[in-house]
Amino acid sequence: MKEELIDNLLNYFINENKEYSNIDIPNNIDEKRQILRGLINLREPIEIDEEVLKLEDKLLQIELNEKGIVDVLELTEIEKNISLYLGDITTLKTDAIVNAGNNYGLGCFNPTHKCIDNTIHTYSGIRLRLECNDKLKGKTLSNGKILVCNGYNLPSKYVITTVGPEIRGQITKQDEIDLSNCYKNALKYAIDNNFKSIVFPSISTGLFGYPISKAKLTAYNSVKELLKDNDIKVIFNVYSKEDYDEYQKLWNN
Repeated sequence: MKEELIDNLLNYFINENKEYSNIDIPNNIDEKRQILRGLINLREPIEIDEEVLKLEDKLLQIELNEKGIVDVLELTEIEKNISLYLGDITTLKTDAIVNAGNNYGLGCFNPTHKCIDNTIHTYSGIRLRLECNDKLKGKTLSNGKILVCNGYNLPSKYVITTVGPEIRGQITKQDEIDLSNCYKNALKYAIDNNFKSIVFPSISTGLFGYPISKAKLTAYNSVKELLKDNDIKVIFNVYSKEDYDEYQKLWNN
């Protein structure tokens, strides 16, 4: 079933764009899936047959079941209303996950990039890029601002895309303000809409160059400021043991 879905989707996207007509399709299902991921991530947010979207939905639901779902409300709190989770953000059942995107707000168009923006769009599905495009209407997303869309094939109800600062040299005061606003604006939206939980990645670290030792402080302090008067569970999500250990220092000192 899964391989048949992948084959059908590959056939559609290869036929959709003549540039891909010479792609050599391997026999290995994992290699096929990587090619499919690349073709979808390269695709502009243009009209698509609803039946194709339904095929993608079926594939992504199969993959989600294979990975398993983690209910964030069952995670142990490291302090009141705050948890730290090492793992895949696309498996978390929550009201909203925050996506660290770019100013275009449409996801990452690098075919096999492992950034969180690419990962979230991959496992939410094409519908997410289409909705982002429909809401932005050609406009860009400024640093610190948010764009709220549905989660589609994710266990998260919503995806809140925000854009953190990209560090080139020294961290400026504006960089600090922009990063803080990423957390505050997303969390404020969640609070205003009575969400019970929200998951944050480590925004602007990694490729955007913000040292995690400094970024985590801004993240934590921004969240704590709003949690003083509000009851909502916040999860800091990290992908590596090194980042997990770095965040742990917030509570070990």
